Amino acid sequence: MLQLRNVSKRYSGSLAVEAVSFAARPGEITGYLGPNGSGKSTTIKMIAGLIDPTAGEILFRDVPIHRDLNGWKQRVGYVPEEPHLYAHLSALEYLTMVGQLRDLPAARTVERIEGMLERLGLQRHEVRYVPLSAYSKGMRQKVLLAAAVLHDPEVILLDEPFSGLDVGAGLVLRSLIQELALRGKVLLFSSHELETVERVSSHIVIIHRGRIVADDSIGRLRTLMATPTLEGIFSQLAIEQDTATVSREIADIIADA
Repeated sequence: MLQLRNVSKRYSGSLAVEAVSFAARPGEITGYLGPNGSGKSTTIKMIAGLIDPTAGEILFRDVPIHRDLNGWKQRVGYVPEEPHLYAHLSALEYLTMVGQLRDLPAARTVERIEGMLERLGLQRHEVRYVPLSAYSKGMRQKVLLAAAVLHDPEVILLDEPFSGLDVGAGLVLRSLIQELALRGKVLLFSSHELETVERVSSHIVIIHRGRIVADDSIGRLRTLMATPTLEGIFSQLAIEQDTATVSREIADIIADA
């Protein structure tokens, strides 16, 4: 089980994440939601070991991850919000490099790469050998996804994983997330696509202004908030504006200009 205990992160005197505590369990898909700037990506970067918490602890199987951070990173797959890739490499070269950095057996790495390139629609000659700089956003996202799971990690962190994906690739990813959960992986999944989160997640954590405002199953949240949809729950807990009023005001501004 992945646990956060009173985790905080401070930047230049400002708290981006404040006393965050929740758990993500094996075999369970945990949806991590919040408005822009609420602390979602900061939390995920701390879990991935990319930045250190200012306070609190992150544990996996009751062991703090900072005790062996390099060992922890070998157990984690991470899809970042921004697709930072070595743009001069091809997909094949990039994934081969990832396998080497993770010290995977060469023969097994080749088999996995070939299998994933084929199933993600990146196996064609005109695609697999061209540099990533020539890829669309969605194609680059597919490469990031393949790199994140290449080493069969125990914990998978997905920060806006559907960004740029077409409908077909999005359906494959949604099914993959569910399949990996069935195989006992810990999945923490952050997305603004509330409908998708509602479809695949069994547990929801909502962060607002750096603090957790909800941590429960979707079913119990629906009952507690007396609303049938995740969108309604999210609107009550994390949206401070009247969206209909704001929309009318914007339309009025355009009309009066």
